[in-house]
Amino acid sequence: MRPGPLWTAAQIEVQDGQMQNYLDYLAGTWTRLQEYAKSQGWLLEYHVLQSINSRDGEPDLVLLTRFNDFPSAAEVERRQGLMAKFTGQDAHKASTASGERNVMRKQMGSVLYRELLKR
Repeated sequence: MRPGPLWTAAQIEVQDGQMQNYLDYLAGTWTRLQEYAKSQGWLLEYHVLQSINSRDGEPDLVLLTRFNDFPSAAEVERRQGLMAKFTGQDAHKASTASGERNVMRKQMGSVLYRELLKR
């Protein structure tokens, strides 16, 4: 086996009564951002998974993203600048917008996986 792309799995608990609102956000703004990142070559693919019959303490949704490798610190900064131009939001505004989504969801954390490919 050899190292392949990386996957992130962000775990989301949706607040009671907010599923449709959060799905609207994911289908709109979140997808637009993912498509931009994909067009820049930063992401290979992304997916939204819904947990069926999730138990207490388990996420309702998992947001998967797949990318080739870790960017350098300089590349992260460059990408942040491009994303800020694309969204019209600096880091402060983006952080505030994320906080405002807390009425819809709780971020439970994320897991990073490395795909292993056959040689």
